[in-house]
Amino acid sequence: MEARRLAILYSHLCPFRSPSVPSLSSIVSPSACAPQSKETFPHDCVFCQIIRGDSPAFKLYEDDMCLCILDTRPLSPGHSLIIPKSHFPSLDTTPPSVVAAMCSKVPFISNAIIKVTGADSFNLLVNNGVAAGQVVFHVIACGLLRYA
Repeated sequence: MEARRLAILYSHLCPFRSPSVPSLSSIVSPSACAPQSKETFPHDCVFCQIIRGDSPAFKLYEDDMCLCILDTRPLSPGHSLIIPKSHFPSLDTTPPSVVAAMCSKVPFISNAIIKVTGADSFNLLVNNGVAAGQVVFHVIACGLLRYA
């Protein structure tokens, strides 16, 4: 089973070729969950749509609390996202049990992706708030792979 998962993951990661990483402003559109929105649709953000199955995503792992997917606009091959299935706009509004559930997925997901990509290490990142670069107001943890 693990070999099959790794083969599928590998098939999605290997075709990745990025001549250059586009600027953040060119790839990010305003979120309906953004605090500056006139109308707030807290359960209509892109991550809520993915969780509901309304938007496509390449799922790496799923359980009752979290969904782990590959980022559709990766900053590096294997860029993954760990998303709680309940909508929380920021880390400080997320219950500790949900943060713990998200963090418990890091070793499993990161080890699998590092094994497939041959990466040397990874960064775990949470953009929490506008000043920190958060553009979709549904808390997520990003796994960014690093190569020596």
